Amino acid sequence: MAVKRLIKFTLVFTLAVILMGAYTRLSDAGLGCPDWPGCYGHLAVPSASHELAKVEQHFPDMTIEPEKAWLEMIHRYIAGTLGLMVLAILILCLKQPQAPKKLPSFIAALIIFQAALGMWTVTMKLMPIVVMAHLIGGFSLFALLLLLYLRLKPLRIPGGDSHARKLMPLALVCLGVLIIQIMLGGWTSSNYAALACTTLPICEGNWVDNLRFADAFSPFQGEHPSFEFGVLDYSTRMTIHVTHRIWAVVTAIMLIWLAMKLRYSHSHIMRNSGYLLLLLVIMQVGLGISNVVMNLPLGIAVSHNAGAAFLLLNLVFINYALWRKA
Repeated sequence: MAVKRLIKFTLVFTLAVILMGAYTRLSDAGLGCPDWPGCYGHLAVPSASHELAKVEQHFPDMTIEPEKAWLEMIHRYIAGTLGLMVLAILILCLKQPQAPKKLPSFIAALIIFQAALGMWTVTMKLMPIVVMAHLIGGFSLFALLLLLYLRLKPLRIPGGDSHARKLMPLALVCLGVLIIQIMLGGWTSSNYAALACTTLPICEGNWVDNLRFADAFSPFQGEHPSFEFGVLDYSTRMTIHVTHRIWAVVTAIMLIWLAMKLRYSHSHIMRNSGYLLLLLVIMQVGLGISNVVMNLPLGIAVSHNAGAAFLLLNLVFINYALWRKA
């Protein structure tokens, strides 16, 4: 079926958008172009002399950094292409009588909202709540596209799986725990708190006495010309970072517990999903530790985002298989 092939390709493209967004954010290129949807009033990064003269006239306080500007624009080009692909999926699903209609419509609405969040990310100068919402929107799109693909794919667990059915509540709780951890990761990144603690296992110094949860998780951070590089003080950023680390331990324990339980499933599909979950958790923990030990290298930080995306997909699949097929 053409729509299934398109969805598979769109899933790959969505991952590329997520990773490009992470790379752009971690490279401090989120404001490489201060306007939207173009760049300094152009569809590409201006470089010709007459274009630069126009930029100097309309953006007198800005200095073009071509590398950062191109990162931002490439991210926008890829995201725009993804929007067209989602629209094509919606049209194909509406044309096919047996295809679901509500889910692709919701995905199309989500991609439009994502575009708005992308605009607000720039116009609101990297306001953390908007940046985090944009990140969560990308992950949500990734998960919903997989769900749509599974709805169109004839997945079967022959004879059901009585052992696996008992794991349905645990799998759902694990999905919720992971979603919270992804949100904490987005909040840590958008507030530039990834390097607030540079020692293991929790944080250096007398961190317990410096926790400030009310300030750390308030969506309102006052009026600022720009939120680039963060506006919170050290104690507040440290609180965000510590919460992300502690919840990471909770998440790892829960997901490993589910993975070990799935080993005893009668279905090879569920057993393999459990083994994959265990492998992804180990890799993600290793990447998280590497970010601390190696001072947030760009490649590992982007890979950490990819690990979270694959964990989300794995848990969406497990929940779908348990609740609908087992």
